This record gives sequence, structure tokens and C-alpha cells, in this order.
Amino acid sequence: MIGRTRFLVGIALRHLSRRRRQTAVAVSGVAVGVGFFLAVSALMVGSQNDFIEQLIDAAPHIVISDELRSPSPQPGERVFGDGAMELHGYKVRTEVRGIKDWQAVMAAANAVPGAIASPSLTGGVTLRLGGHDEAIGIVGVEPEIETKISTIEDQLREGRLRDLETTQGGMIIGEDLARRLGVRVGDIVAATSSTSSGRSMRVVGLFKKGQSQLSSGTGYVLLREAQSLLGRPFIINRIGVRLADPYAAEAVAKTLETRFGYKAESWQERSADFLSLLVTRNVIMYSVVSAILLVASFGIYTVVSNSVSDKRRDIAIMRSIGFSEGDLQFIFVVEGLILSLIGVLCGWLLGYILMSILGSLAFPIGGEIERIPLDRSPRQYAIAATASFLAGAIAAWLPARKASRVDPVDILRGAV
Repeated sequence: MIGRTRFLVGIALRHLSRRRRQTAVAVSGVAVGVGFFLAVSALMVGSQNDFIEQLIDAAPHIVISDELRSPSPQPGERVFGDGAMELHGYKVRTEVRGIKDWQAVMAAANAVPGAIASPSLTGGVTLRLGGHDEAIGIVGVEPEIETKISTIEDQLREGRLRDLETTQGGMIIGEDLARRLGVRVGDIVAATSSTSSGRSMRVVGLFKKGQSQLSSGTGYVLLREAQSLLGRPFIINRIGVRLADPYAAEAVAKTLETRFGYKAESWQERSADFLSLLVTRNVIMYSVVSAILLVASFGIYTVVSNSVSDKRRDIAIMRSIGFSEGDLQFIFVVEGLILSLIGVLCGWLLGYILMSILGSLAFPIGGEIERIPLDRSPRQYAIAATASFLAGAIAAWLPARKASRVDPVDILRGAV
């Protein structure tokens, strides 16, 4: 059996060696298709992985806020909820914003294996220096916990988040905001809110320019400083939760929201629009690169079809001396697979070169050098090879199937 297989493979190799020009063209087509598939796939998948990694690492996996999915029922609705009446003119009860019994929410979040919860208070203040005002949003945090649930400290150009604990009235702002105010680390600015007369804050750190939201309109302060500045002592309105398994965020968020009623958003929910765009982009990308591989497979189809046409009499003789239809199909399918194999190996090399070129490109963004994220995992090479072998086998099998079914007597008589 093995000897017969070697014999049939040898016939396929001889066919290809006698048609070197067409073989080279077919191999080149497969190589170009595989090479561009690897380059485009590495670029798209790499950028997607980098984007998702930033979503997962840069912010808490779950954010619990003092908002509700639907308005809480008013007293009249509670009393006459099932009654056949309509109420008019009663005063709507307003409630103080903030997460009630937030310690219990924190305890429930921390009870999840591997989870860390961090409380915070957000609000709006106005910074004033020399007659120049800037309205910003402040975030009051506990630095020791906050550094465990987000990468906020990695975004600092100067200072550390822990400096908020060691400096009375410390504040971290962005470089763009500092430039507009004309301040540097160590300078003092006045901060006022709608509920306080104002107080002096000392700049202890600066966020990098590349972080637009942090750099332009956000300031970080100690949690108790935010509560004092905003006139909301012992109140928090946001809890960030980081999980050991980021992909469990949706289930955990649903459990916490069901239990406490407060809106709990997972990172998937907050980024649903972007994630759906990534799916659409991937469909388009794989459609384009698959079309490239499909076009490359036509080269294999052409080579095998020409081989079948030129070897009609040889095919008839082989059938006459006992070769089966399966033997003939095997010979020509092997031709297609050999072309695919050589094309894949050359395409891997081309793809590696293209990815190296893309990976060497550097772009200055926000004062730092950024490079294109690429996915160079073996998975991309395996996908390209599998698709090429499959396309090559089908492209070779179609003419081989037709050739194997022709009556050898008709060919020898010259009827076909």
C-alpha cells in the first residue's frame, strides 16, 4: 500500500516538474494569498486583542453606580399599585443620590472569589487660578485599593496615586488642564463646588497628554477630600470591581444588580457598541482575505486542469492497465496539495516579512512612541495553511474527478 502511494505521488511530482512555469505561477499566487492573509489577520486580530486588553485592564470590570435601571416607585404607586384609579398633582419624592448601605455592596462584591472592590465619589468642581476658571469632574478614591482595580497609575506622567494620602488637599490633574491653568506639580489652585465655599488644592501629579479624558477634564483626589469638597460626607456613588476572571463580569454584575437594585455595568455592557463593531470588522476582514485565497486557488485549478488536458492519453492508458478512478483522482489531488504546500511555506515567509515591517513602524502619540499591535501567534499560520490546503484540494479535485470518469476507449479512439 505504501509503495503504491509513493508511486502515485511520484507521478504527480513528474507532472509538476514538466510544467515549471505554470507551477511557479500557481505557487506564487498561493504564497501571496497566504502572506497577505497573515499580515491582515495579524493586524486586525492584534488591534482587537489590544483594544479588549485595554478595556479589561484600564478600568474596573464592573462599575456599580447609584443609578437605577428604572425609576423607583413613588409612594402613591406603592399604596395604590393595583388600584383602579389615577393620581394627579402629588409631589414626586426625590431621594438623596448615593449608594445606600454601600458597605454591604462592597462586602458582597469582595465575597466573589478573586474580586476586589473600590469605593469612590464623583462630582463636578471648578478650579480657579488668577481669574481663570476650569470646570472639571473629580473622582475621590482610596489610592491603595484603586491601584489594584485599574491602571490609572500607569497613566501618570508625574507623581503617584499614593501622593494623595501624604499631601493635604492633594489633587492629580491632566497635563492639558495644567497647561490651561498654568500650573505645575506643587502649585496650589482653588477648588469650589455648588455645595462648598471652596478650598485650596495642591497639584501632586499629572496625567499624560495621550489620555484625552484624564488629561483635559478629570481630577483625582482622596475620597474623604471629595466628600468634604462636594459636601457629601460618608457618601459614595460608585463602586468599581475587578475580577480574577474578566469574562465572568456579566454574570457577577447581574447578580449584584438583582440583589441590591443599583445599576451594575460590566465592561462588556459599557463597550457593547465597540465590540459589535469589531465583529462586523472581522467578518469583512475574513471575507476579503478569504477571497484572496480563493483567487489563489484558481491558479491550482488551472494547473491541474491543463495537466489533465495534456495527459488524456496517458490517463486512458493508465485506466486500461488497471488504475482505478480513485488512483487518478489521488494523483491530481496530490498535485494540488503539493502546490498548496510549497505556496504555504513561501507565504509563511512572506507573511513573516510583512508582519516584521508592520511591527517596526512607530508613531509618536501623546509624547510617547506607539507601535502597531500584531497577533503573531501560531494560530494565524495554522488558519492560513488550513484554508490554503482545503482550497487547493477542492480546486484539484474538480478536474481530477472529471478526468477519472472519462471512458478510456473514447480517449484512445480520439473521440474526446
